Amino acid sequence: MEELKISERVARSKQSSTVGIADIATRLREEGQKVYDFSAARAFEPTPSYIMDEAVKVMKQGDTHQTMAKGTKAYREAIAEKLRRENGIYADPEKEIIATMGVKQGLTISLLALINPGDEVIVEDPCFPSYKQLISYMGGVPVAVPLRTENRFRWDRVELEKAITARTKAILLNTPQNPTGVVHTPDDIEMVASVALKHNLYVITDEVYERLTWGGRQHNNICKLDGMKERTVTLTSLTKSFSMGGWRIGYIYAPEIIVSSLYKLQQHLITSCNSFVQAAAALAFREPPRMEVLDYWKEWEEKTNYVARELNRIPEIKCPVPEGAFFVWADISKLSIPSKEFVEKLLKEEKVALVHGSSFGSNGEGYVRMTCSKTWEDNREGLERIKSFIRKLV
Repeated sequence: MEELKISERVARSKQSSTVGIADIATRLREEGQKVYDFSAARAFEPTPSYIMDEAVKVMKQGDTHQTMAKGTKAYREAIAEKLRRENGIYADPEKEIIATMGVKQGLTISLLALINPGDEVIVEDPCFPSYKQLISYMGGVPVAVPLRTENRFRWDRVELEKAITARTKAILLNTPQNPTGVVHTPDDIEMVASVALKHNLYVITDEVYERLTWGGRQHNNICKLDGMKERTVTLTSLTKSFSMGGWRIGYIYAPEIIVSSLYKLQQHLITSCNSFVQAAAALAFREPPRMEVLDYWKEWEEKTNYVARELNRIPEIKCPVPEGAFFVWADISKLSIPSKEFVEKLLKEEKVALVHGSSFGSNGEGYVRMTCSKTWEDNREGLERIKSFIRKLV
């Protein structure tokens, strides 16, 4: 009898490097080993207590049932309030907002709604590993355009336009950017908008780190530029800024015609997001972040600055201070060792987990990403172990 096989789309796909390495670190801890895990971009702090209290309260009140596929009215109205208050965006909560189970699920339905098999989607190189895989799952073709060190990890317009073909359907932009920590300036997003308008393309923006901008920098929304609201799908969540990774809750802001399509997809794919999670997320969005949250952000900035400073003390390492997000993007090219081999040896010999730059794209080779939102003790010990490992290498 002929062997049954799984689908080609899954057989050809790769595991997520960021999640995969974090899973290995978790397994080692379950075996009783002490591991310093700086791989997946996750904060160690618990979700703020007032948000957890809200979820418990509504669950005890019986709010444990399915909601509308596009999310509860209260959650969507809270998102609209947040967009108005923090971003200067006036969104219709009935027609232009839909709840999602985080950015990945939001990106999945966005791609399903926007691209046909064979359509091309431009992505950054390096970029978050799941982008290319999700585009491929939808039958699309990811086209990587390099972010070069000499251009401060920003696209060059000539290279961006050169990548556009008759099959290009969308540009996928991440700001603040993972893994480089770049916060795109008004000039950066105006360039991308100009290209999208010139070539009649959609723009999908992953803005999950929007509140984590350092050094007084400001997040900039491309959808606010002239002519861009009609062609932009904005994705974000509470995963990073509110330390709510396990809650799996976010939203999409997009034109009515796109949201109506997402609504249909949502009905068939997940039915709805969790009711009590939406209630807690609504509280988080309905008001300015409380001091408990602001303290998290302040400490994350201090930690990223500290880690970058300490890595720059190592002669063989060059590490720009991140403009946003809570990880650093460290240049290890002077060590003349492939980034994947560096990460594997570091985990084996020093029990320190980082992510190799090549997993984010070919232009990420020669770099490693280190998440800094861990305890001060873990950050210090992890850095000492990295220094010890590099001394042995050289």
